[in-house]
Amino acid sequence: MGLYDRDYAREGHYEEMGSRSEGKLVSFVKETYKLFAASMLAGAAGAYVSVPFAATVQAWFFPLFILEIALLFGLFAVKRKPGINLVVMFSFVFMTGVMLAPLLARTLGMAGGGAIIGNAFAMTSVVFGAMSFFAIKTRTDFTSYTKPLMIALVVIIVFSLLNMLFLQSPMFSILISGAVVMLFSVLVIYDTQNIIKGAYETPIDGAIALYLDFLNIFTALLHLFGIFGGDD
Repeated sequence: MGLYDRDYAREGHYEEMGSRSEGKLVSFVKETYKLFAASMLAGAAGAYVSVPFAATVQAWFFPLFILEIALLFGLFAVKRKPGINLVVMFSFVFMTGVMLAPLLARTLGMAGGGAIIGNAFAMTSVVFGAMSFFAIKTRTDFTSYTKPLMIALVVIIVFSLLNMLFLQSPMFSILISGAVVMLFSVLVIYDTQNIIKGAYETPIDGAIALYLDFLNIFTALLHLFGIFGGDD
């Protein structure tokens, strides 16, 4: 699962963005969602070109994973530098697609694998859209839930590592995937409200936050659909 550090929002930026005109905030939000859409395309391109080389990606998993994390940290170091920030951003999201190749290839090898991937993507889109709409319409301020959401994320990461390295339990894997879907569905609300409030320094921050929400929901659902849709 693509679980990453999500401490994007900084409290000091609420006041900074609050002083901006409504027009600038609207422009900021539009730019964020444009970058999010472009990130989705770049991630899909990375997955598409890498599926035929899934075995190689799997063999080089840890070096590629380190590169992926390095690109993420590098992105937030250069996010205010025009030009290079977009290069690093799209390199990172492309790498997330590359890292998804082994799971996609394994799913495609199942009976009805293409349908499983399609259903997972469709369900992710429905969940993402519904949570985004809810974030706009609800009167509840989810941006105040930073601490419990981050604690939940850390707990999931710890149990994911324990299961991967020691337990290797299919049932535990199902529970973790279900928890990921629920947590990142809430994080869609959290990130959407943060974007609307202007809690991010740049549109890149918000776009990557939304992209990681979508990616984690999709990966978890694909895992679940693959388990329940497989022959084993």
